Amino acid sequence: MKVLLLFGLVALALSEVTRFEGEKVLRLKPVLDDHVTLIKELASSIEVDFWSPDSAELVTIDIDVDIHVAAAHTDMVYTMLQQSDMEMEVLIEDLQAAVDAQTNDRVPTPRTHSYTKYNNWDKIQAWISDISSSNNKLISKELIGNTYEGRPMTLLKLGKKTGSTKPSIFLDCGIHAREWISPAFCQWFVKEALSTYGTDSQMTSLLNQMDVFVLPVFNIDGYDYTHKQNRMWRKTRSRTSGSSCIGADPNRNFNAGWCTTGASNRPCSDIYCGSKAESEIEVKAVADFIRKNRSTIKAYLTIHSYSQLLLFPYSYTYNLAADHSELLKVAKGASAALQSLYGTKYTSGPAAATIYPAAGGSDDWAYDLGVKYSYTFELRDTGRYGFLLPESQIKPTCEETMLAVKYIAAYVQKNLY
Repeated sequence: MKVLLLFGLVALALSEVTRFEGEKVLRLKPVLDDHVTLIKELASSIEVDFWSPDSAELVTIDIDVDIHVAAAHTDMVYTMLQQSDMEMEVLIEDLQAAVDAQTNDRVPTPRTHSYTKYNNWDKIQAWISDISSSNNKLISKELIGNTYEGRPMTLLKLGKKTGSTKPSIFLDCGIHAREWISPAFCQWFVKEALSTYGTDSQMTSLLNQMDVFVLPVFNIDGYDYTHKQNRMWRKTRSRTSGSSCIGADPNRNFNAGWCTTGASNRPCSDIYCGSKAESEIEVKAVADFIRKNRSTIKAYLTIHSYSQLLLFPYSYTYNLAADHSELLKVAKGASAALQSLYGTKYTSGPAAATIYPAAGGSDDWAYDLGVKYSYTFELRDTGRYGFLLPESQIKPTCEETMLAVKYIAAYVQKNLY
């Protein structure tokens, strides 16, 4: 009886894993208002997963629109697009094949943590514990809260221990669950900071004079869910009263023009802003920590994917930030440093004008709180793989991004006061 019950539970668990056979990712190129209307009508009639921009509400003419379409709807979508004469390109022919290829199923996954693999949450949690205990002269950890599902949010503090409070930089990864390259970068950053301290003069100087707070995975529940259940999940995993839809978008949940533009008050939307600002327990934990330490935090860096952009405030308004010219100068310098390694081109600018307006973002909130150097990275690529960047690109992506982050850190260090 117990064996039968066990098999039943295993079967149930397996049946719940979302599969994507025959599903496609298409790039649409709307150049007419009619094209925009068509995309919005499409999104209202069938379930469309928007990869870029984040939702139908943000579609305008002359931007590339990347959408993930279920197999059952592809014929209908093709017919509608052909009738409209809108230009279309197939980015991913079979999404399940791309999901499988991302982690290279032919090679067995190592049991231990690897900096060139997409590690699941259990491996990252063990790594956090190991790396902090084996480098206690340069690193300490602090529990800043627990997620909705009870997982610990452990913040790593990197820096030479001086006995006094130092100015700091806050770096977070993995706000959006499916952007796997993002947590990979935070892990890489910690490895590089520790392994080059004492040999790299810039890193040594940074960690002697400043602390760097690293949150390896912001949206842990969502990230865990992408590994176990649905690779394309974006939001948190909180419950909303009165709705069967789960989660909110943590990057629409900060109190910065909250829910005014580029966000949705519908719980089923991928850009749901939450029931109120900081309704998400993870967002509140991060906001509380930054508020508590705002006198020492001089820069806020948040890592996303994809699009190859280096963005800064504002997202919730087209108004330019008070420090616009300086923020742009630093972003362009960081982008040039990044490009110097492999030629990867990044576009820099204020988010609303560079991509689209979106309220409730963490970088806008940090900037308005007084953290002047506030930046959002959108890492590789520009859509060929999108959220499914292969593991073979983890190392080059992290190497080039390190150059940009170090550029910003060095600038902040020189301009502390």
